[in-house]
Amino acid sequence: MGSLGNSANSKAVHEAGEDDYDHHKHLSPTHQQLDAGSWLHCGYHLTTSIVAPTLLSLPFAFTFLGWAVGIISLVVGALVTFYSYNLLSLVLEHHAQLGRRHLRFRDMANDILGPRWGWYYVGPTQFMVCYGSVIALTLLGGQCMKAIYVLSQPNGSMKLYEFVIIFGFLMLVLDQIPSFHSLRHINLISLFLCLAYSACAAAASIHIGNSSKGPTKDYGLKGDAESQIFGIFNAIAIIATTYGNGIIPEIQATIAPPVKGKMFKGLCVCYTVLIITFFTVAITGYWAFGNHSEGLLLSNFLDDGNPLVPKWFILMTNLFTILQLSAVGVVYLQPTNEVLERTFADPKSKELSARNVIPRVVSRSLSVVIATTVAAMLPFFGDINAVIGAFGFMPLDFILPVIFFNLTFKPSKRSLVFWLNVSIAVVFSALAIIAAIAAVRKIVLDAKTYRLFANV
Repeated sequence: MGSLGNSANSKAVHEAGEDDYDHHKHLSPTHQQLDAGSWLHCGYHLTTSIVAPTLLSLPFAFTFLGWAVGIISLVVGALVTFYSYNLLSLVLEHHAQLGRRHLRFRDMANDILGPRWGWYYVGPTQFMVCYGSVIALTLLGGQCMKAIYVLSQPNGSMKLYEFVIIFGFLMLVLDQIPSFHSLRHINLISLFLCLAYSACAAAASIHIGNSSKGPTKDYGLKGDAESQIFGIFNAIAIIATTYGNGIIPEIQATIAPPVKGKMFKGLCVCYTVLIITFFTVAITGYWAFGNHSEGLLLSNFLDDGNPLVPKWFILMTNLFTILQLSAVGVVYLQPTNEVLERTFADPKSKELSARNVIPRVVSRSLSVVIATTVAAMLPFFGDINAVIGAFGFMPLDFILPVIFFNLTFKPSKRSLVFWLNVSIAVVFSALAIIAAIAAVRKIVLDAKTYRLFANV
C-alpha cells in the first residue's frame, strides 16, 4: 500500500491515465457522439447487467439458508450494492469534475490505489468476472435451448454442446454492434424480458405449489453440519453473483456530461425492476419447491421429463430467458471488446474503415468462439460461477467502492460514513475469503462427475 502516498507514482499514473484517455478519445471519433446517453439509457444498461437470468438460481441459494437468513441476505445484498454503486458513481463524478473522467474500472484503481493495483489486480479481476459471466451465460443459453428441444423431441439425439454452439452463434452476431451506447434499444427490450420471465417463473411456481403435482414442501437444511456451514457461504457467493455488476464505470462512461445525479436515477430504475423480480422469484420458487429447488428454477417445472405446467408456457418462459441471456452476454463482452479494440485498431484510420472494421470483427468473433468452446467443454460452470462471485463480484461491487470513496473524499474518522464503509469492507472481505474456500471445496467434491462436453 506504500504506493498510495507516493507522489511520483501518482504523477506517473495521472500521465498514463491521460494518455490512455486521449487514446480512447482519438481512437473512436464517432464514439464520442455515440456514447452520450441519458439517465434512462443508463437505467437500461444497469438493469441488463444486474437483473439477469442468474436470478433464477435464488430459490436454490435459499435451500442453503432457509427462509429468514435467505430473505435477510437478499435485503442486505440490495442495500449494500445500491449504496456501493452510488459511492462508485460519486467517486467517478468527483474525478470528472477535476477533468479526469474515468472510462474503465482499472483507470479508477490506477488513480486511487496506484498502477500495480490497477494493472495487476483490478483489471484482471474485472476481466475474469466479465469473461467468466459470458461463458456462464452462454452455457445457460444452451441449457434453455436444450430444455425447449427435449420438450418438443423427447427422444431427440442432439447434445447440450450443440445448443451451446447455436447460442454462441447468436452472441457472435450481436457482438458486432459497435459500442455500449448502441445497445440501448436492445437493453430496453431486455428490461421487459426480465420482467416477463420472472413473472412466468413466479406464476408457474405458484401454480405448481398449489397443485398436487409439486414436491412435498420441506424447508429444512440438507446435509451434515459441515455441509450446511459451507452451503451457507456458497449461497452467499451465489447471491453476490446475482447482485454483481463489475462494469459501473463503463456504464457511467455512456452518459452525456454533465453526469451529476444521472447515475442515481439510472440505479433507481434498475433497483425498482430488481426488487420486483429478485424477491418475487426467490420467495415463490422457494415456497413451491423448498429444498428441492434446482440450480435453475426452470428445471423444477419438469418432473422426470413430464411438464408440471402447460408445455407452451415452459417454451415461452425459456424463450424470454434465452433472448435476455444474449443481451446480457453482449453487455459483459464490452470490456473485452474495448481491450481488443485498443490492441488491434489504428487510431489514425476512420472507425468504419476496412483497417479497423476487419480486426474488430475477427477479434470479437474469436473472443465469442473461445467463450462458447469453454462453455461447451465445461458444462458444470455453475460451480465455477460461485468462484467468480467470491473472487470477482464481491471485491469489485462490495469492497472496492467503499475503499475508493474513503480514499477519495477522506471522510472524518469520527463520521458514520467512514465507519460504515470500513465495516462493509471488513465484513465482505471475510465473507469473500470464506465463500471462495466454500466454492473451491464444492468444485473438488464435484470433480469426479466432470466430463468434457458432458450432456447434462
